[in-house]
Amino acid sequence: MKAPLDRRHLHRLDVQGFDSVDEGILAEVGSWLRLAMALCASLAIIGTALVSIPLLWALTGVALAGALFPVHPFDLIYNLGIRHVRGTGPLPKRGLPGRFACVLATLWLVGTIWAFQSPKPALGYVLGFSLGSVGLLVGTTHICVPSIMWRAVFGPPAPRPAGES
Repeated sequence: MKAPLDRRHLHRLDVQGFDSVDEGILAEVGSWLRLAMALCASLAIIGTALVSIPLLWALTGVALAGALFPVHPFDLIYNLGIRHVRGTGPLPKRGLPGRFACVLATLWLVGTIWAFQSPKPALGYVLGFSLGSVGLLVGTTHICVPSIMWRAVFGPPAPRPAGES
């Protein structure tokens, strides 16, 4: 098992909806929770740079699945492959704040596609690259702006019991 997470890192994961997940599990696999978001961000940036409508539509489907199901499709890369090599357990299921982020990403991608297919392609670049930037932020630091928005509306994560942080 890895060393315990520092308070800042643990709080960022709690904001994303992992507040009911044991801290030991998060210490072991928490960094791998970034993989799905980093892949989504990278694909959004590539799809935007290439103005690849098929890639952006495919990513829209991935984002929608991430919104509808507690296991993000890209988490399966870890769950079905990487974890067996590492000898660790599966990633924890994603909570409502993280799934809300996928709802926003779905809508953001549809807006990006619409802009590229309209007489406003510059807006497509702005939307696509800004989505990629928000995704890279969570993919590199665990700071999830949509999850922060969720928490602002529905309340902060429950405090962890004493001794867990």
